[in-house]
Amino acid sequence: MNLVYNIKDKPKFGQVILFALQQLLAIMAATIAVPSIVGNGMSQTAALFGAGVGTLVYLLFTKFSSPVFLGSSFAFLGSMFAAFAGAVSTQAGYAGLIIGAAFAGLVYVVLAIIVKAVGVKWIDKLMPAVVIGPTVAIIGLSLAGNAVGDLTGNPSTASTYVCIICGLVTLAVTMLCSFFGKKMLKMIPFIIGILAGYLVATLFTILGLVTGNDAFKVIDFTKFASIEWVPHFAFIEAFKGVKELDLGYIATIAVAYIPVAFVVFAEHIADHKNLSSIIGTDLTKEPGLHRTLLGDGVGSIAGAFFAGCPNTTYGESIGCVAISGNASVVSILAAAIMAIVVSFVGPFATFLSTIPGCVMGGVCIALYGFIAVSGLKMIQKVDLNNNRNLFVVSVILIAGVGGLSVSFGKVTLTSVACALILGILTNLMLGGMKNKEEAK
Repeated sequence: MNLVYNIKDKPKFGQVILFALQQLLAIMAATIAVPSIVGNGMSQTAALFGAGVGTLVYLLFTKFSSPVFLGSSFAFLGSMFAAFAGAVSTQAGYAGLIIGAAFAGLVYVVLAIIVKAVGVKWIDKLMPAVVIGPTVAIIGLSLAGNAVGDLTGNPSTASTYVCIICGLVTLAVTMLCSFFGKKMLKMIPFIIGILAGYLVATLFTILGLVTGNDAFKVIDFTKFASIEWVPHFAFIEAFKGVKELDLGYIATIAVAYIPVAFVVFAEHIADHKNLSSIIGTDLTKEPGLHRTLLGDGVGSIAGAFFAGCPNTTYGESIGCVAISGNASVVSILAAAIMAIVVSFVGPFATFLSTIPGCVMGGVCIALYGFIAVSGLKMIQKVDLNNNRNLFVVSVILIAGVGGLSVSFGKVTLTSVACALILGILTNLMLGGMKNKEEAK
């Protein structure tokens, strides 16, 4: 695609601030959702802080050549629940979170060393466009239910119809700004869309407060009554629980985290192949897959040290790059710094958390849709008249859209991972590694 700002471009200071805010808004909902789901006193503002630190680490390892933001990983939710469930105290559970993230990060370090030693040609053979394209599409499609669920207000007490109106206003304004907007307006469609949706949601909420009708109360303004001024960092609690750890618990943590790291590795490749297709630079070769793996792994450890949540590259961030046409790494750097600063600005962080799910759902319809379409674009040059290619794409799409997932104890292969594995096996079984018709 035609980028307005390329990787090394440096927009003006005011533009950078807006672009950074847009990236922060794109990743914010999912990032703070993870600690909310896990509970046990985990801090949303600490999650923002950890995401910012993790992104800075990632940028350093990738030589500021990969424009993507890292946020809390949903893949490790089961592992995080296991860390608290097996601990003798909440403090020991926090220590388990950090140890688990260290185990997962070490998997990435080992994989990075292997990739550095043997190169990435095996990846191109194992996961050519016919495999990676539909897998990227599945990443977007697998999130479709989340976007629609948010749009309809689930689990909000507000009326479904009111929530849908707020979400669709957000989506409509986002699309209009992106398509018809000029200059800056075209590059910050999410900010304008979210503000428009928030305004409509505020009007509905005021109406609900005046009439006493809960069906109109879209925004929970009561959150401002309990502002978290200082992030509740995970390492502080973890240090209190270190003495309560034993080898059995640590072994349980290793079993809960290490296998998931291999699953996320596959998604890491898919994300970077997708981003590569958007920015026109193969990130697995420059700065290199070994560097992106190191950045992701060490960034995940750093994020968990502060927040308890392992980090991962975010599809929402990639979708933001695709829609805005802004691939400037400076914007990502600014977004990381902004996430760290905002985590200490209680009122602003609380304001961000009051953005209704239906408003973010409207934005995410576009974000997740762009991820899906980016994957489909990868197979444009693949010959789908060739039955081998047709079978590979079909297997991945149906397994992914159908939500095929497999659990082995505390480890779950997500639908994306299952679809990718089946696609690779199908491709190999039908002679994909020797096929000369594969699109270049």
